[in-house]
Amino acid sequence: QVQLVESGGGLVQAGGSLRVSCAASANRFVINVMGWYRQAPGKQRELVAVVTSGGSASYADSVKGRFTISRDNIKNTVSLQMDSLKPEDTGVYYCKAAGVALFPPFGVRDYWGQGTQVTVSS
Repeated sequence: QVQLVESGGGLVQAGGSLRVSCAASANRFVINVMGWYRQAPGKQRELVAVVTSGGSASYADSVKGRFTISRDNIKNTVSLQMDSLKPEDTGVYYCKAAGVALFPPFGVRDYWGQGTQVTVSS
């Protein structure tokens, strides 16, 4: 009952910009936090940025000042504007929605998108 569809990403040279977006279809699911995680080859998935329904955003130290997360609570979308990209930003970027399910099994739950590739060439 919750689907996350990501778009954007692609290939860019170092110093360039990209934007990834995620649209959530959330029937009977109250989304509290939306965010972006990334996974580079051979590494664990890591948090990039998250934003609460109230608009409070948090960023990984490695992207502070370069990435900006934004959210539309009406449309259930979250976007990540990535500027001054570096080769180490390369990876698969995953959208995540965390909230409360109003369908069985009730309670707190996370949902993930399928991921979108971001490649930054040096």
